[in-house]
Amino acid sequence: MKRTRNRGRESAGRNARHREHRVRRPPHKVVIAGLAFAALLLGTPFTATAEPKPSLQELAKQAEKLHTEIETLSEQYNGGRVKLKQAQRAAESAKKTLAVSESQLAERRTKATLLAQSTYMAGGLASALAFTQSSNPDTFLDQATTNYALQQQQSEEVAQVSKAIETAQRAQASAKARTDEVKDLLADLGDRRTKIERLVKRVESDLFTEVRSQAGRNRGSRVRVNVPIMGSGKAAEAARWALTQQLKPYVWGAEGPNSFDCSGLVMWAYQKVGISLPHYTGDQWTAGTHVSRSELRPGDLVFFYGDLHHVGIYIGAGLMVHAPQTGDVIHIAPIDNRPFAGGVRIAD
Repeated sequence: MKRTRNRGRESAGRNARHREHRVRRPPHKVVIAGLAFAALLLGTPFTATAEPKPSLQELAKQAEKLHTEIETLSEQYNGGRVKLKQAQRAAESAKKTLAVSESQLAERRTKATLLAQSTYMAGGLASALAFTQSSNPDTFLDQATTNYALQQQQSEEVAQVSKAIETAQRAQASAKARTDEVKDLLADLGDRRTKIERLVKRVESDLFTEVRSQAGRNRGSRVRVNVPIMGSGKAAEAARWALTQQLKPYVWGAEGPNSFDCSGLVMWAYQKVGISLPHYTGDQWTAGTHVSRSELRPGDLVFFYGDLHHVGIYIGAGLMVHAPQTGDVIHIAPIDNRPFAGGVRIAD
């Protein structure tokens, strides 16, 4: 009997421990959440991945797209300015027409008032007596008919001028409304352009940061860096031509097509856009308009050293493409690498 009771107690104890063990086991979701939290605490990435950095080509496409948007907005803005001038001229014309009409109305009303007063004073009993005592009734009747006709004419003229005033007032109101509408449009276009220009600066900053990075990484072994040049003028086009000659060797006195010296590259690039320059830095220095460092635009010539013995073509963001020296090749470099002497703008 005692042994049976002990066995019962042992069995009950085992069941209780089993149930306790099952209750204490955490669910799978809690385990996963705990692992994720631990990963965050330890600084280990769990599922999130960093967004890939845009490539040079992607940044160039972004910049080109934004510049296209700016050009489109600029033309829309120019069109809006034309419409604004037209609306302002229409408003001014309506204002002048209204002033003339109001002056005419005042004049017509004065004449009509004087004629009405004259007719009134000559009318009534005095008019009947004048008719009966007239030696020539026909003449009297003719005069009366004429006066009546003049009254009718004056009334019609006053009505016509009043109608002209109403028309001029409507035209003036319409022109003013159109002027206000175009002004609002121009303000909107200006705001949109400002926002896009800010975005362009940011994208171009990223773009040229990547260009600098690539140029710096490959200083030991030069590589071609594809840089988009913004702009459609001859200067920008000359810069694009110069960039196509990257990695060609520097040879003293060479002017292409297989090798160049510094002024030879400048001469060749501008020759491609129809502008003839001498093969000498001293003459290239006097071939255009001098600009400061802060005014530099892609395609401007950048000169170095006190005797101007080196020249490159500016491409933007403090960078140039140039043929540096014997043993080197045409490549992109910061203008800060050499003592800057000045800039020259050959074309827009």
